Amino acid sequence: MNSRKKILIVDDEQLNLDFFEVMLTKLGFIVEKAEDGVAALEKVKRFYPDLILLDNIMPKMSGWEVTRTLKGDPKFAGIPIIMFSALDDVKDKVEGFELGIDDYITKPFNFSEVLARIRVVLRNRELFGQIVVRESRLNMAEALNIDMKSNLTEFVKSIDDLDTAIDMISRANTTITENTLPSLVELIKEKTTMVRKSIAELDARIERTYTEWETLKKNEIGLKTLESTISKSLQQE
Repeated sequence: MNSRKKILIVDDEQLNLDFFEVMLTKLGFIVEKAEDGVAALEKVKRFYPDLILLDNIMPKMSGWEVTRTLKGDPKFAGIPIIMFSALDDVKDKVEGFELGIDDYITKPFNFSEVLARIRVVLRNRELFGQIVVRESRLNMAEALNIDMKSNLTEFVKSIDDLDTAIDMISRANTTITENTLPSLVELIKEKTTMVRKSIAELDARIERTYTEWETLKKNEIGLKTLESTISKSLQQE
């Protein structure tokens, strides 16, 4: 991992909580514990974990209810969840995945398998995050391109109008009168002002896009670094 990931363990069995805390802490994870679903929701708000290991059968609030609550909140919907359950029924597994969990592990579990699945889920989320960043940058570039094309169309139209006015002035002896001159001057001023305004708006739009682009770029991992991260994760599994 390229940074210490935070994991929230939710289980009503203290033995499981203590076991995972010790093992995952030794592996470099930052660990928090919750003994039931209600406590888990409070911990999520304060701790905001990178991943939740969630037992299904618990008092006060089941793992299904915790998952449904988190996935229904935009602030926490993106947190990956690995569900633990003593139930090995296909229906229960399907229900969990439909609710939005990332993996389902049936008890009793093997820690090596759990660790491998944790790494897979975290790696997949990191990859997904990088795809989102790149997609955002592409969307910004596309939106800016559309804006620039639209502004250029307006520029061309304004310049055509200015050319018409200038052409009329150049033929002053046959076209311009004392009545038409003020309107021509006003037209030129109007078109000049419009072009200046469009240029200023486009400049501001480019500046905003550049700032947002740089912010996204800071959170983007280079492809070589990303490949190296994936390779290391695979070697650890």
